Amino acid sequence: MSYPPIQIYNSLTRTKAVFEPRKPGHVDMYVCGVTVYNDSHLGHARMLVVFDVVVRYLRARGYTVRYVRNITDIDDKIINAAAEQGRTAADLAEQYTRVWEHEIARLGVLAPTITPRATGHILEMQELIAALIKRAALAERVLAFLIA
Repeated sequence: MSYPPIQIYNSLTRTKAVFEPRKPGHVDMYVCGVTVYNDSHLGHARMLVVFDVVVRYLRARGYTVRYVRNITDIDDKIINAAAEQGRTAADLAEQYTRVWEHEIARLGVLAPTITPRATGHILEMQELIAALIKRAALAERVLAFLIA
């Protein structure tokens, strides 16, 4: 069956654009998951359902989809909530990760291909931040040169 091209709203240009994956027939989709420091709420469910529909649609259209949805299991909210409760941040995050997984199962949405936890990728995040800072510093020098 032949389908019309998928169009997606480009918020940068404020126009619709034809969806063209970098690798034909394959879509890599990264979705920010939740920060696990408290119970889930309706906004979390909305996010899950919206991206579940997107993944299902892309797969129905014949794309191979690698769907990554992270879990932020360390940040200030988690550390502060744990301190208020006299617990470790890891213990609190693990409790609410289990709650989150239970709630996801009740919604019946597809599981992501990969569910990385932030604590498992701290070094990579630090390296990415350093690279972004270096790139920003280079951009500042180039801009200063162009202005001068």
